Amino acid sequence: MKRNSSPGHLEYCPLRHNHGGTTYPQKGFNNINRYKHQATYDVETIHAIVNSTPVLHVSFVPDPNVPIPIILPMIGQMGLFPGDEANNESDWKCYLHGYVSSRLMKLGADAVSRGEEGLPLCVAATKVDGFVLTLTPNSHNYNYRSAVLQGHATVVEDVEEKIWAMKLITNSVVPDRYENTRVPPDGAEMQSTRILKMKISGASGKVREGCPEDERKDMKREDVLDSVWTGVVPVYERLGEPQVGPYNRVKKVPDHVRGFVDRENEKRERYAMEAANKPAPLKRPKKREED
Repeated sequence: MKRNSSPGHLEYCPLRHNHGGTTYPQKGFNNINRYKHQATYDVETIHAIVNSTPVLHVSFVPDPNVPIPIILPMIGQMGLFPGDEANNESDWKCYLHGYVSSRLMKLGADAVSRGEEGLPLCVAATKVDGFVLTLTPNSHNYNYRSAVLQGHATVVEDVEEKIWAMKLITNSVVPDRYENTRVPPDGAEMQSTRILKMKISGASGKVREGCPEDERKDMKREDVLDSVWTGVVPVYERLGEPQVGPYNRVKKVPDHVRGFVDRENEKRERYAMEAANKPAPLKRPKKREED
């Protein structure tokens, strides 16, 4: 796709395939500048971070004449609609769930009506996996996973794609939940629900795993080493025991709920513990002055 001549336009670019997998191209606006050794443009890694984050933070500018950004917490998922796949489209989109009267949905529709490719959005996802406690306050850190997506969003009008996206997002809360509820959505539910689909122009991620790391000057001080505890406090969200609702008539917690709680708790704890015990991230060597 060619670059639009309008200022500030984010050109859509297909994913890049290499020997290690598929990556998002580095295009300047999505480049990681700090701690580049923790940067990732890997598609699977970025999608996994987004799809395992319960709340995404969506940024946009409602009125270009008043350049004050707004950030909304929203539920969303990355996915590839089978209809797109049938048309030989292989790039996943970010689907965001909202209400018919929300400002964001109206702005997305208005952008298309003006002939634009959609509403410019930035979507961020972050997971904290550990508190990294070092010898000095300055070198304390987090083990974490974060991802940022940039692109343009439009309202999903196709009924088949809309229902598919509603199912995708519902099952991201608890797998198989959509199939275990009263479906399909009725007319009122379809009318009140809006789905935004964001086409990705650029994306990046950062991941920090590992044990503490301190500067050489502090590692040489025996008095500091003898008096300061260092290590990692693993951090993970734990799902509690399912609690019955006031009008629930089903005696047993369904397997899709019970199994999800047990599997997810084990997975989250295991990841945080493994991350805490990995070596500290290997920094890239600094370039020489003459380079």
